[in-house]
Amino acid sequence: MITASLVKELREKTGAGMMDCKKALEETNGNIDEAVDWLREKGISKAAKKASRIAAEGLCEVAVDGNNAYLFELNSETDFVAKNEKFTALLAQIGEICVKNNCKSAEEVLANGGEKLVVDATATIGEKISLRRVELVTKNDNQTFGVYKHMGGKIATVCVVEGNDAELAKDLSMHITATHPLYTSKADVPADYLEKETHVQMELAKNDEKLAGKPEAALAKIIEGKVNKQLKEICLLDQPFVKDPGVTVEQHLANKHSAIVSFVRYEVGEGMEKRNDDFAAEVAAQAAAAAQKNNQ
Repeated sequence: MITASLVKELREKTGAGMMDCKKALEETNGNIDEAVDWLREKGISKAAKKASRIAAEGLCEVAVDGNNAYLFELNSETDFVAKNEKFTALLAQIGEICVKNNCKSAEEVLANGGEKLVVDATATIGEKISLRRVELVTKNDNQTFGVYKHMGGKIATVCVVEGNDAELAKDLSMHITATHPLYTSKADVPADYLEKETHVQMELAKNDEKLAGKPEAALAKIIEGKVNKQLKEICLLDQPFVKDPGVTVEQHLANKHSAIVSFVRYEVGEGMEKRNDDFAAEVAAQAAAAAQKNNQ
């Protein structure tokens, strides 16, 4: 009988996925050592060894199905692999899983067949492949999706606008991709962000010789103005519309008798540590490992 503790032990030994470990144990009648060899023979253990590598390249993709849009990021170690046909095929397969199972997270995708696909791709392609994140964006029948991908998917945006103006929705998704707003409006900005930004501007003002001797009330107005300027840069509705900088996004939407409902913007690798290759060191390490093996 294959117990949960056996599966856990094999996972800890190899780093392979739960279902792969269960399959390996079934094929080897519960023998841990033989299961390790089985995983190696299938290339799965090879994939697990790559789990500690940094995968901060890749592509973002959007799969739309009716009133649902699934935005996800699939990572690789190098940009070269992200252009590989097998990698782009995996993107399409992940999108199909999202649609078929109405997945709202990367965990749900992996649990519905995605884990095996990713592990197999890692073994076949030769680099660590990982599904970083998935987000479900929804709309109703009276709303429209705007979808835009920049540089083939290095940045991808999904937005929802009121009404059925597809061109407006597309333009807005392009705007969001280009300007990277953090919030829809000032009302959405967290109080702690405002407090932090106000503190920063106060400290800058204290060290500004031009502001020395200013009355406290005047200084407060200057600080407030600087904070508001910062908010206009990060709040979508206050930004100058990229295709017509003479109006804000809010004004442009009003002119089109529409409104923004929601938006999500993904950029490959944002917030992740980037891989920094030192090929000389890598070659030296490989040579040392080979020499050690020959001396055994």
